[in-house]
Amino acid sequence: MKKIKKIGILTSGGDCAGLNAVIFSVVNAATRFGWEVYGIHDGTDGLTNRPLSYEILTESNFSNSPWPRLSGSYLGSLNTGVKEDPEIIAKRFGEGVKELGLDAILVVGGDGSMNIVSNYCKMAGVKMIGIPKTIDNDTPLTEFSIGFNTACQACTNALDDLLLTARSHHRALILEVMGRDAGHLAIHAAVAGFADICLVPEIPYTLQGIINKLEEIKQSGRRHSLIVVSEGVKTENGEAVTDAVNMVGEKINGGIGEYLSKLINANYKGFQTRVTKLGHVQRSGNPTMFDRGLAVVLGSEAVRLLSEGHTDRMVALAGGKVTSFSLEEVVAAGTTGLDAHSPYVKAAHNIGMYIGEE
Repeated sequence: MKKIKKIGILTSGGDCAGLNAVIFSVVNAATRFGWEVYGIHDGTDGLTNRPLSYEILTESNFSNSPWPRLSGSYLGSLNTGVKEDPEIIAKRFGEGVKELGLDAILVVGGDGSMNIVSNYCKMAGVKMIGIPKTIDNDTPLTEFSIGFNTACQACTNALDDLLLTARSHHRALILEVMGRDAGHLAIHAAVAGFADICLVPEIPYTLQGIINKLEEIKQSGRRHSLIVVSEGVKTENGEAVTDAVNMVGEKINGGIGEYLSKLINANYKGFQTRVTKLGHVQRSGNPTMFDRGLAVVLGSEAVRLLSEGHTDRMVALAGGKVTSFSLEEVVAAGTTGLDAHSPYVKAAHNIGMYIGEE
């Protein structure tokens, strides 16, 4: 087995809080083995574009700086989809790996990154360990992905703030949160933020169900309400609210908050509604204690796996324990949506929150 001397680390996909804590953990752990760590800039672009874009990372990059405590990515990230022939990109990727002499690459990314970059690494003949991160928490086989907890806190803080203005103006305020096609972020924030209604992509809803809940609140004497809706929620008939796509033709979620606001106002006069679309604020903010800790634990575990000769695996938190799964298992499992029978969904039902039709 070839002895590891140089490893690369890159952050791929949408950014989130905790990425810099991962980089810190990997650099410090790898240094204990005498490895050189190459930080690849802007995801896979750092290896596929010419000239190559990277920097050698040492403990000094983080020992006297606030970076491990900050959100965003010190290295930059990439979230634009595949713009060229994947085989051409894979070839450039392999050439970049060879030019730098990398023996392994640590990829901090979500389910899409685990799939795409693992294929590049196989073609390049380089070892890879994945580290799960995403505010959507939809990466399979891990209970939590880095960044999710901080995003939940941002959404919960927003609900706390919205409550005060909702109460002042006797309104039903709608908070649209991210999450792609998974409702993890919405339901966790709704439960923690004591919302009255939470709509997620995995559970169908009806306009009448929403109106019934609002009327119940009004009849109780309360004159304000909080509604959380995940960006991936469709219309009552299952149609997308928007047909917008990004620069590579991938669909863009969003707009469900405004859609519901107009629908409620047109069919129910008990409350005026207003919409807050939280947007990229959810990707920022100082990482919570949980995300910092998870980042350090998973980052150091990834280095340990490499030191023992393992490859093509993703580190994870499962059953409350740190473990790892083969990338084949991860890819086969696919994106993990919200379980309609999860403890958070059950709790929402139990406290009277409307989350759709059972």
